[in-house]
Amino acid sequence: MHPMLNIAVRAARSGGDFISRYIDRVDSLSITEKSRNDFVSEVDKGAEKAIIDVIRKAYPDHSILAEESGNHKGNEYEWIIDPLDGTTNFLYGFPQFAVSIAVRHKNRITQGVVYNPLSQELFSASRGEGAQLNGRRIRVTPRKSLEGALLGTGIPYRDDHMHLMDDYLAMLKALVPGTAGIRRPGSAALDLAFVAAGRLDGFWEMDLNIWDIAAGVLLVEEAGGLVGDLSGGMDYLKTGNIVAANPKVFKAMLQKIKPFIKKA
Repeated sequence: MHPMLNIAVRAARSGGDFISRYIDRVDSLSITEKSRNDFVSEVDKGAEKAIIDVIRKAYPDHSILAEESGNHKGNEYEWIIDPLDGTTNFLYGFPQFAVSIAVRHKNRITQGVVYNPLSQELFSASRGEGAQLNGRRIRVTPRKSLEGALLGTGIPYRDDHMHLMDDYLAMLKALVPGTAGIRRPGSAALDLAFVAAGRLDGFWEMDLNIWDIAAGVLLVEEAGGLVGDLSGGMDYLKTGNIVAANPKVFKAMLQKIKPFIKKA
C-alpha cells in the first residue's frame, strides 16, 4: 500500500470511529444550519479534527482542504477531506454516510478513500494501482447499455440549487426509460464508490463540492470506469457537475443528458 494511502486509511478510520460514537446520541448533538437545509453538527467538526490530526502527524507540511475548516496552506500535496458526507442522513439515522479523503498532487488525484463507518466498508485506490474494497479488487459493471441499468443520482434540494431543477428533471425523464431504476441514497462519495464496486452502473449529479467527489472519482477510474462533467469533459472537480459509469453506460448517459446541459 502506498504510504499516503495508508495514512488516508488510518485517518478515515479515525474519523469514522469518532462518528460511530455518536450514532445513538444524535438527539444530544449541537447542530447548526449552514444554509437552508444544509446542516453541520459537532460530529462533522470532531471527525474532521480527528482526520486532520492523523494527517498532520505524518505530513505536517502538506496542504489541506477540508469542508468544515477550509484551506490549510502547505506544499504541493493537498488532502481533500469530507469528514461526514451525508450529514442529513446521519442526523436522521438513515444509514448512508461516509468519510471521504483524497490526495491531490499537481492537479491530479493520486489517492482516495471512502469509508462507511456503519458497514465498515473501506473503498480505496492509488492511481495506477486499481481500486479495492476491504483489500479486494473491485471493478465497474460490464453492462453495455442503459437497458436494465441501475443508476444513482442526487436531486437538487437547497435554495441555491433550485435554478438547476428544470434541467435536472429533464435529464431524469430522459434517463429513466428502460433502466432498472434510479437511486438517491444521499451520499455522493458512497454513490461513486458503489459505481466502482459494481453496485451501480452509473451516477450523475450537479453542483457538488470537490470534497464530495474527489476520492470517489479516483475509485471509479481505477475500477475501470469513466468520469466526466455533463459534456464528458474534465471540469467536474471545478463545476461539481459529474457523470460516472462504466465506459458503455457513460457514453449512453452523456447522449441522453446532452440536450439539457445548456443551462446546467
